[in-house]
Amino acid sequence: MTTSLEAPPGAPERGAIGAVRLDAASLTYPPRGRRGLAVEAVADVTFSAAPGEVVALVGPSGCGKSTLLELVCGLRLPTGGAVAADPAVLMPQRDLLLPWLDALGNAALALRLHGDGRDSARAAAAPLFERFGLAGFETARPAELSGGMRQRVAFLRTLLSGKPVLCLDEPFAALDAITRDEMRRWLADTLAQEPRTVLLVTHDVEEAAVLADRIVVLTPRPARVAAVIEAALPRPREATQADVVALRRRVTDALRG
Repeated sequence: MTTSLEAPPGAPERGAIGAVRLDAASLTYPPRGRRGLAVEAVADVTFSAAPGEVVALVGPSGCGKSTLLELVCGLRLPTGGAVAADPAVLMPQRDLLLPWLDALGNAALALRLHGDGRDSARAAAAPLFERFGLAGFETARPAELSGGMRQRVAFLRTLLSGKPVLCLDEPFAALDAITRDEMRRWLADTLAQEPRTVLLVTHDVEEAAVLADRIVVLTPRPARVAAVIEAALPRPREATQADVVALRRRVTDALRG
């Protein structure tokens, strides 16, 4: 089952920092069609994320990383074990910006879903555009924004949801190498200013080494925990630092089994 780690009932205060704990969590998809077979996606996964911690989930393609985020967000229920998490929001791989809304309207959508009116939601989101490097693009449509800017709008929308746990599913995978490096730096700076508990799914070992406090290495499907590697390195980090390179090597070795 999926439960909340918060003691008092009700929604958390916006900006609160939550926590996550999975205890032998498993999920098996039921058979589809007359001859379908059940698919075991996640098997006996145990790990946790402390308040304010960035935990990266790394593993082969199709191993069940995105499924784990869906479990934490309550979008799916485990078929075994337990998932305990403070309220979480999922930022999927695609930015999913609405083409008929401008950048400010897309960012403010999270506040609209909280019940805020259109004008008040836009007024609350607008001051953050300068901090997020989006000043001057408030009225631009998604098609007028670069890939990196679209991801910033999507992340701002995610942050404005007020959820204490952010589940980021390969947020920079579609970007070119230069923009991806810029966005990593930007995300690290943003989390320093706006701390949240983060689960980061990534195929990029370098990204995990630069951003994470701990790295959970997963096996091929069904996802199991192959290793949990501490990344207790000072910030900011550069990918070329000797200790970051050594951390990347440890993660790569764990992936190779």
